[in-house]
Amino acid sequence: MTEELYPVFDVPEVSDEDEEEYDTEYKRSMKWDPAKGDFVRDSTNRVMECSGQEAFMVWCYKIALTERYSCLAYPDEIGTELEDAVCDDDPATVESMMQRTITEALMTNPRTESVDNFVFTWNGDTVSCTFDVVGIDAYKFQVTI
Repeated sequence: MTEELYPVFDVPEVSDEDEEEYDTEYKRSMKWDPAKGDFVRDSTNRVMECSGQEAFMVWCYKIALTERYSCLAYPDEIGTELEDAVCDDDPATVESMMQRTITEALMTNPRTESVDNFVFTWNGDTVSCTFDVVGIDAYKFQVTI
């Protein structure tokens, strides 16, 4: 009677060969306006779509501005540590820390080939940063935060 209540079965073995590689193709997505911080809508108030390359650009912008560990829905690899970086008194240290954390965050995406050409602009205590991102298909664009 016990076997009827608690059936016994063999657990299948899981091999690493069954794992699929992460898809590196650009996927279309909902269009996002970074200036407004909201989705772009058409005249009928429907959210518009954008190309995969544009979606990748928006992803890079949003990840660069997302503080790591601030959103429980994201894994620990997602986001930057800009709050820690800007706390230092030395501008060269701030720039170095910003460059490191932004590059590290964007390189988690397999569609990112490289992040480089950082330019920092200081206005008193405020710093803005512009950098180039190169995608896997040599698609290059600039991001400013």
